[in-house]
Amino acid sequence: MLLFYNCDTAYRFKLQVDHKVKLNEKISIAILEENKKQIDSVHFFINGKKQESKKNRLTINTVDFGLGKHQVSALVFYPGKSKKINNSFEVFADIKPVIYGYEIINTFPHDKKAYTQGLEYKNGFLYESTGRRGQSSLRKVAIKTGKIVQQVNLENSYFGEGITIVENKIIWLTWESNKGFIYNLDTFKLEGEFEYNESKEGWGLTKNETELIKSDGTHKIWFLDKNTQKEKRALQTYTHDRALSQLNELELINGKLYANYYQKPVIAIINPTNGVVEGLINLKGLENEIKKTQNIVANDEVLNGIAYDSKNERLFVTGKNWGKLFEIKLIKK
Repeated sequence: MLLFYNCDTAYRFKLQVDHKVKLNEKISIAILEENKKQIDSVHFFINGKKQESKKNRLTINTVDFGLGKHQVSALVFYPGKSKKINNSFEVFADIKPVIYGYEIINTFPHDKKAYTQGLEYKNGFLYESTGRRGQSSLRKVAIKTGKIVQQVNLENSYFGEGITIVENKIIWLTWESNKGFIYNLDTFKLEGEFEYNESKEGWGLTKNETELIKSDGTHKIWFLDKNTQKEKRALQTYTHDRALSQLNELELINGKLYANYYQKPVIAIINPTNGVVEGLINLKGLENEIKKTQNIVANDEVLNGIAYDSKNERLFVTGKNWGKLFEIKLIKK
């Protein structure tokens, strides 16, 4: 329970809120005057929006507000005066994530010079974006050989990030430039660009039937209009005990959002409707497998890149500058 006090002469108010709660729980928010003095009325606000309440108390269901931190304000009216008191509550997932291991089905060559940022499967090929300023490229890659079939480089001032394919377009994010680019899938010619609205950076990108889905290196997932690339809304990603930040490369697989956890050999499985982390895939063994044949730079050449062949149910993963691409099958632990 978190209490916030505000004093005015003989009046002593406290805004009483359950600070840490679970999704789907009901919580009570109340204004109390410790000296039992008169309160005329109270207006409650959550995230700046006024809430319907009875007298000095408000009861809410956390599912109506979703995961994450939410600001609570109470505007208290008492004889001849008013005071605004602020507090907050944080909503966590109501389930623990399922832990998965994996089995390696196939191993394919991968360009060690590819600082992988985005990865997507389409029509028998992998489409890959790479990062770093002066080295960022967009590629079409043959899976079995790892050979580059088609490539275009980004201007040196940009740091390339995640990609996704929408019909005959490739949507490509950049890191800190607040800008994304649109390329023709067949010709790799630049056809347009767009800016981000509220998110400050571009990290991972995927799509559902109607929207683009974007990560920005925090625990937030952004949903963009598929045609205009304008940000429409965001949700916060949580496990039962923490916000899951540094979400990177994304892939939507069978209705669930798979996200690389940057600098960790872990992929999170996220419910895209509410942000609940439903699963965690431990891929530490793949990192160890890579180390058998090459040296990798700690905290830099990390696991990154998820692609899915839905027709044949093949899941591909790789890492930044890794010499191998892995096809894996998940195993629930």
